[in-house]
Amino acid sequence: MNSHITDLCRFLDSSPVNFFAAESVRQRLEQHGFARLDMRDSWSLKPGDRRYVTVNGTAIFAFVAGTGSPAAGFHIIAAHSDSPGFRIKPSCEMPGDGSSVRLNTEVYGGPILYTWFDRPLSLAGRVMLRSSDPLHPRSRLVRIDRPLLVIPHLAIHFNRAVNEGNKLSKQKDMLPVLAIDSECRKGIVRDIVAEALDEAPGDIIDYDLSLYTTAKAATVGLNDEMVCSGRLDDLSMVHAGLSALLEKADSDSACTRVLAVFDNEETGSGTKQGAASPVLEHILRRVTACLGGSDEDYMRAVAASFMVSADNAHGFHPNYPEKYDPTNHPALGHGPCIKVNANCKYMTDADSAAVFAQLCERAGVPCQYFVNHSDVAGGSTLGNILTSKIPLRGVDMGAPLWAMHSVCETGSCADHNYTIAAFAEFFGL
Repeated sequence: MNSHITDLCRFLDSSPVNFFAAESVRQRLEQHGFARLDMRDSWSLKPGDRRYVTVNGTAIFAFVAGTGSPAAGFHIIAAHSDSPGFRIKPSCEMPGDGSSVRLNTEVYGGPILYTWFDRPLSLAGRVMLRSSDPLHPRSRLVRIDRPLLVIPHLAIHFNRAVNEGNKLSKQKDMLPVLAIDSECRKGIVRDIVAEALDEAPGDIIDYDLSLYTTAKAATVGLNDEMVCSGRLDDLSMVHAGLSALLEKADSDSACTRVLAVFDNEETGSGTKQGAASPVLEHILRRVTACLGGSDEDYMRAVAASFMVSADNAHGFHPNYPEKYDPTNHPALGHGPCIKVNANCKYMTDADSAAVFAQLCERAGVPCQYFVNHSDVAGGSTLGNILTSKIPLRGVDMGAPLWAMHSVCETGSCADHNYTIAAFAEFFGL
C-alpha cells in the first residue's frame, strides 16, 4: 500500500469524531515543530515560524509565517473536521420492552441513515469535568474502543416492502441499543465514560458524544486501488492539506501558508469554530500585525492571496449515470475535481479554476470538473461562506467519492495521492 494511503487510513482510524480529528492534526503538527498559540495571549512571530491555534477543540488553524513582506499574502487550504452522524442527547438512557436499553440520539448533518443499521458502533467525543474555576471546566477526550452499540434493522418478515423504499423516523428507527436484560437507569453512559477516563462519575458535568463505526479504514479492489472508510468527507482533504503543509514547511515562501480546518460545515458553518465566523479573519489579521504589517498591509495581503476550499466531490457512479451532468462527471482515479456552480454555491470562477488547473499541471497530475446535473440540487461548502467574510480569490475542489455521507464512503487511492501533489505544489509557491 502506498505510504500516503497507509497514513490516511491511520489518520482516519485515529479520528472517529471531530474532536479526535483536530487532536490528530495537532499531534502531527507538534511532531513537525509547530507550536501552539492561544487566542487569549499576546502573539510574537517572526518569518518562518510554525504555529497553530485550536478553537473549541474541533477546529484547528496552522500556518508557516511568510518570509516576505507582510503584504505578500496568504496561501490557504481550507477543509472541515466534522462528518454527518448521530449525537447523544442529554438524559439519553431509554427503557424498552424486553429490558433493553436504548440511547436517545439526534441526527447531525445529513447522513445516509440506513447505512448505520446493523453494524458495531461506539462512542467518542469530549467530556467536561468539574474544576476549581467554574468558567473553565476541565476537558478530556474519550473514545470507547470496543463495539458498544448497534442500531438493529427491522426484519424483512415484518416489512415485506422494505426493499421498495423504507421511510425512516429519526426518533424511532435510529435509536442505538446499548444493552438487553439490563436495568435502564439514568447515568449508565456517564458511568461508562467515567470508567474509561478513570474519573468519578460525579465529576462529569456534561459531554459532547457521537456515535462512530468501529470498522477500520481499508483498501479494496483488484489492485487495492480504492479506499473505504467513514469520514472520508472531509478528513481525506484534511489529511491531504496537512500532508502538503508538512512536506513544504521547511521551504521558504514569501507568503504565509495556512491550513484552516473548520468544524460544523455539515450544519451550515454558523458556529464560532465554523467558516461563517470571523475566526480565520482574526488569525490572518494577527499574523499580519505580528509580522510588522498595518491594516492596509492586511488588505493588500488579502488581495494577493489565494484559497483552495477542499471538500470532496461526487464521483461518477456506474449504476446511476442519469444522476450526473452529461459532460462533467468526474471518475474515481482520474484526479481531483474543480467544482463549479452557476448559482455561486461554490466560489470557483474561470480565473480560480485556471489557477488550480495549472497547479495540477505543474504537479503532473490530472484534474477534472464537477458540475451538478441541472435537475439535481447540490450542496454548498466552505468557499462561498468564507468569501462572504474575507474577499479571497479561490477555488472549490475535492477528490471524488462514492456514497458521500454514508457511514462508509469510497474514494480512489490515486486521487488522494494526486491531491497531495497538487496541494504541495500550491504550498511550494
